[in-house]
Amino acid sequence: FIFERLNGLRMVEEHTMNLPLWVLGEALMDGVVQPDGQLKLYPGGSPFNLACAAAFQSVKVTYLNPLSTDAFGQTLADRLTQAGVMQTAERSTKPTSLAIIHMQQGQPSYGFYRDGVADRDYAADDLVRRMKAQTPGVLHTGSLMAMPPEHRKVMHVIQFAKALGWTISIDVNLRTQVADDLPAYLQAVTEMAALADWLKASDEDMVALGWADVHWDHTETLAQRWLAMGCQRVALTFGEQGASLHVGDLSVKAAPPAVKLVDTVGAGDTFWGSCLADWLMHDTLGHDDAAAQGIEKTLQRALKAAAINCERVGCQPPSREELEHALARGSTSKV
Repeated sequence: FIFERLNGLRMVEEHTMNLPLWVLGEALMDGVVQPDGQLKLYPGGSPFNLACAAAFQSVKVTYLNPLSTDAFGQTLADRLTQAGVMQTAERSTKPTSLAIIHMQQGQPSYGFYRDGVADRDYAADDLVRRMKAQTPGVLHTGSLMAMPPEHRKVMHVIQFAKALGWTISIDVNLRTQVADDLPAYLQAVTEMAALADWLKASDEDMVALGWADVHWDHTETLAQRWLAMGCQRVALTFGEQGASLHVGDLSVKAAPPAVKLVDTVGAGDTFWGSCLADWLMHDTLGHDDAAAQGIEKTLQRALKAAAINCERVGCQPPSREELEHALARGSTSKV
């Protein structure tokens, strides 16, 4: 039975290796409020951060949304270029979106300015046409892209992408405090998650969705709920307690390494970007004798990448070389 199950995983998973990662989602400037009330601005946006995190791990990444022609748009474009992310959308004359972040004990709370902004200035049908001409890879989205009314365009893209053979990656990453219609937002997130092949959710996400018994000791039960919706791979994050990965009947969980915390901005994006990069670059889940070890390795890399990011201001994921060096010096704790 074990070998039949692992052989099934191999048939499903091996096609993802070395294929492109396309990212659909917000790109904005994070305005971090300083103790004196001033703002320091950094490139951000969850999908944007993930695109950079994966590209820093040597994955071929394309960012799909338009960037603004304003100065902030150029800052975002320069950041993508630095990370090695391809940009194919024409620039928009609409302004760059802005997030205001208040830090309390290293944890961020957010406010967003998202009306009439550049990264929403795209047509879903244009993206579908491009996907039809591309060898299917992985399409990642989530976060603010699931917020009505934006989710309608995104769902259109996801549905066509899935029909074309793309693997759908979703980071739930709820921002409930800025939703005008919270029930509609939660419903849209649920509908989007039902189309996911690979999915990441935090403990805060699951609590916001109204799930019961969201505890570190219940990761297996929680993951099964996502898997029952059709997901093939699930990552659950529990902040400083750690994270777990679940692929079919295989799962592993681990505590994060100790860090000198600066802030947690982009930690989840770095974590999931590292998971996607590891699966796209050298997926080991197809090998019968290495499936469980492959999942554990992916988790250890992702936790270490997120830990490095937490020791820096804003979202600054490590490069592949930095991560390899850090992993060689120490490891996370399996629990």
